[in-house]
Amino acid sequence: MTSKPIKVPGPDHPITIAANPRRVIVSVAGRIVADTRAALTLREATYAAVQYIPREDVDMSLLKRSEHTTYCPYKGECAYYSIPSEGERSINAVWTYEAPYAAVDPIKNHLAFYPDRVEGIEERAAEGGR
Repeated sequence: MTSKPIKVPGPDHPITIAANPRRVIVSVAGRIVADTRAALTLREATYAAVQYIPREDVDMSLLKRSEHTTYCPYKGECAYYSIPSEGERSINAVWTYEAPYAAVDPIKNHLAFYPDRVEGIEERAAEGGR
């Protein structure tokens, strides 16, 4: 059995994680699935920025754990959730690194959503701040 490679972000593949000062709201089928003022914005190499939302700010009752998994040499093992109320479109729409590598440890206990598998991921000015 071969072990999976572990890579560390660097100049050739940068990864940054920063607190998002904006309120992030994720909606699906007209319902709010996530609403947070504590999102983390992960920027990785040339990929689009991703909002990682704390698990406690996600309505987990609307998600169903799937058996799908993937592996990222920079972040680790990735688990997925589907959103049954949205049907086929939202299969494996949500991902999470439950035991991320040290370089990206801040995203532990956070979830991210594929923008094309949910109704919307909206960023608003945070009222009152956090």
